[in-house]
Amino acid sequence: MLIDAFERVQELVPGVVEDLSVQDLLWRPDADANPVGWLVWHLARVQDDHLAGISDGEQVWVQDGWERRFALPYDTHSIGYGQTSREVGDFSVDSPGLLTGYYAAVCERTADILRAMSPKDLDRVIDESYDPPVTVATRLVSVINDTTQHIGQAGYVRGLVERRRRS
Repeated sequence: MLIDAFERVQELVPGVVEDLSVQDLLWRPDADANPVGWLVWHLARVQDDHLAGISDGEQVWVQDGWERRFALPYDTHSIGYGQTSREVGDFSVDSPGLLTGYYAAVCERTADILRAMSPKDLDRVIDESYDPPVTVATRLVSVINDTTQHIGQAGYVRGLVERRRRS
């Protein structure tokens, strides 16, 4: 079920970014809005970071060289959370394929991590700083919620891009 939830987002990513120019991927509906490219990068980064945290493994971002391919002006472990409008504006991407490639790699790692889990693993506490403490299950639900919201936002902004093209 968890793998299916992540695969559903993965199925949507190509349709949101394919056939968009670099300008379209970076277009912001207003000065402080998030562009399609940044939203897809951010949802992938959150998933990569949080699943690596669950598995105590390295992020695909670093391990597989995606950080180098994107060459963003952010800290290595930045996932976009809490970025200022200016930092979002500093985001760049060379092609839609870079976004779909990175997210496909993140989803592959996610599925590997989930397949290796037992039902008992879902109850393991991974963050005691919250009340109640965060379990693996809670974190996974949070990541699914985050990725589905952001793919919806990216789809909406893509719709605005397409409308803009027609006018």
